[in-house]
Amino acid sequence: MNYEKILKLEPFGITQAEKESLFLGELTKLIEFHRKNCEKYNKILQTFGYESAQSVSDLPFLPARIFKESELISVPKEEIFKTMTSSGTTGQKVSKIFLDRDTAANQQKTLTRIVSNFTGKNRLPMIIIDSPSVIKNRAMFSARGAGILGFSIFARKKIFALDENMNLNFSVLKEFISEHKNEKIILFGFTFMIWQYFYKALKSIGENLFMKDAILIHGGGWKKLANEKVSSMEFKAALKDVCGNIAVSDYYGMVEQTGCIYMECEKGHLHASTYSDIIIRKPHDFSVCNIGENGIIQVISLLPKSYPGNLILTEDEGELLGIDNCPCGRKGKYFRVNGRIKNAEIRGCSDTFNR
Repeated sequence: MNYEKILKLEPFGITQAEKESLFLGELTKLIEFHRKNCEKYNKILQTFGYESAQSVSDLPFLPARIFKESELISVPKEEIFKTMTSSGTTGQKVSKIFLDRDTAANQQKTLTRIVSNFTGKNRLPMIIIDSPSVIKNRAMFSARGAGILGFSIFARKKIFALDENMNLNFSVLKEFISEHKNEKIILFGFTFMIWQYFYKALKSIGENLFMKDAILIHGGGWKKLANEKVSSMEFKAALKDVCGNIAVSDYYGMVEQTGCIYMECEKGHLHASTYSDIIIRKPHDFSVCNIGENGIIQVISLLPKSYPGNLILTEDEGELLGIDNCPCGRKGKYFRVNGRIKNAEIRGCSDTFNR
């Protein structure tokens, strides 16, 4: 089954058993494709001693950090037209992810299928809680820039909430909200940026946006909020306090598998879509954790074709909460992220901004 056919499946409509059967066959084919077309990946598989697997959990995975140490490409270099980079503080290495046109197009289509399940199919007015300067270099996308451009496809009309100096454009915001007062509005940004430069700015000037119907989609940046002792519930309550009638939805994702994000449902659970999956692994032997057991998150995606990023072990901890039985009605696995692995390299979409 090619990826175009997979995208026609409902984003949260197949059971875990159906997904396991689909994924084992498709991932096996992708591994063989990358083995044939990426010499470095082939050598890694030889080191693993991989020949075949009986289940998805037995397939060989790569640590996320390998994309900082090595350039892994499975298509001719002349076919690469976009390079994604992860965020990193000064001196840190960054991941480089190489996309050809097909992989990049599938990323956008996948993101559309997943997010529209939460926002609806129509494009809506959008407020981007960031500065327009982030997306100026379109040849070399940062995680923040890629996120902004990716989510911009859901906008019929958009504005940036912050200026070039990260100051709040309050008058522009008020005018935009008034113009679209009878419509649903999407707000998008990275968690810490929203807290630091949007929420705190509104509180400091004593203003409230009084939106009638809005959804805020945010991701990344929980490290700094944890340092400020701000929980997810407190974050949501604070944003509702300054925005009015707003639904707040977190998402989990990484530049190494951009496009296959894990959205938070109305019940507060992160969901794997039809196009991606997760496995929680025990840190001492990488065996599979049981439901409710904390471990290392492995992310799985059928999307990457230009680079071998289908099976990645992250540097995040989390736990599987259930399978096929979330009260929101979406099928598949649902989970939560519990933070970074202790002593793992600190990184994040918005943690690296220095004013």
